[in-house]
Amino acid sequence: MGYLLVGAFLVLLIIGVPIAFVIGIVAFLGISSIEYIPEMSVPMRMMNELNSFVLLAVPLFILVANLMNSGKVSEKLIEFALAIVGSIRGGLAQANILVSMMFAGVSGASQADTAGVGKILIPSMKKHGYDTETAVGVTAASSTVGVVIPPSIPMIIFAGITNASVGALFLAGIIPGILVAVAMMIFVYFLARKKNFARTERVEAKKFFKLMFESIPALLTPIIIVGGIVAGVFTATEAAAVAAVYTLLVSMFFYKTLKLHHLPKILFDTLALSSLSLFALAAAGALGELMSYYQLGMKAQAFFTDYVDAKWVFIVIVILFFLFIGTFMDAIPAMILFVPVILPTALQFGVDPVHLGLIVVMTLAVGLVTPPYGLCLLLAAKIGKMPIERSFVAVLPFLAIILAVLLFIAFFPDVAMHIPKLLNPDLF
Repeated sequence: MGYLLVGAFLVLLIIGVPIAFVIGIVAFLGISSIEYIPEMSVPMRMMNELNSFVLLAVPLFILVANLMNSGKVSEKLIEFALAIVGSIRGGLAQANILVSMMFAGVSGASQADTAGVGKILIPSMKKHGYDTETAVGVTAASSTVGVVIPPSIPMIIFAGITNASVGALFLAGIIPGILVAVAMMIFVYFLARKKNFARTERVEAKKFFKLMFESIPALLTPIIIVGGIVAGVFTATEAAAVAAVYTLLVSMFFYKTLKLHHLPKILFDTLALSSLSLFALAAAGALGELMSYYQLGMKAQAFFTDYVDAKWVFIVIVILFFLFIGTFMDAIPAMILFVPVILPTALQFGVDPVHLGLIVVMTLAVGLVTPPYGLCLLLAAKIGKMPIERSFVAVLPFLAIILAVLLFIAFFPDVAMHIPKLLNPDLF
């Protein structure tokens, strides 16, 4: 029966059924075939999977991202980023990466970054002489830092699965996120010199400080979120609620770009996107019940015990596995299904759950720009009006950068763990 379920999973994926429904259908078929488990356990497990306070943070952070885009806060961040790096050769591409870092620190949603930033910067880059490949590649690749730099929705999900500290995960993502962004900016600098991309005019000091002042309210958001969680003022879910209210107030009363009549559409879009993610998560929980019946966790642990005798080999296997899974599955269901399988072995090898979470989240971030799933790549390609095949080729150099930083962090964990150990030593 197990082989039939795997076959059904692959067939449904190939014919284009959305992954959330694929997971739910396979879970229902599998559990229906087991005599001792009633079919009602599927919806019950799905409901129980969503009965978690920490999961409220998911729609709230998506709401923050939608408020930012609708309130044109992302446009303010783009202007400020251009004022900082625009005068460098290839300044528009540099600003694209820098604003992705800023956006990541506010919303934690890579797709919202690609959509919000891409709609503005991809046409602008093409207008200023950048080839479409560079415009799409930079936009798609730089948005992956959205799930690494805090706050991060996948990190919240990982913490919910493993009981790891959300604050520690957020702090651990700071250095890797900065390393990825800086490495991309260095690459873009040399690419810009080679292709002779344009600079933008240097911004006068008066305008620079005006843009900085206008950006400060938005840039305070990550400080409020991460600072509040680390200081113990509020939980991750409460931080997401505070961020949503704060972003709403800033957009309406400071920037004055968001009106009351915009809110129904923002809330509808938030519910639509959240329901997709949360349904996938619920379905993954039901499939997890089926995997437990077949004792996949114990079989995986037995495999690692019998065939893997070194920590570094285990880490490489985890990276390769999640690279593969990330090509056709969203990070949330992937973690729900497979993190409980690998967690006991990781602890056995002495891998800290926070370090494991960082590895898993960074690896699954690669899936955002790799077909066939590659949601950020698909969005950027659509905005740039470029075929997905050419878009994937354009993003390959940036993928190499992400993977290089991932391997560095995987095998030198103290680099990423320095900040959480410094600010929260009690957790280690």
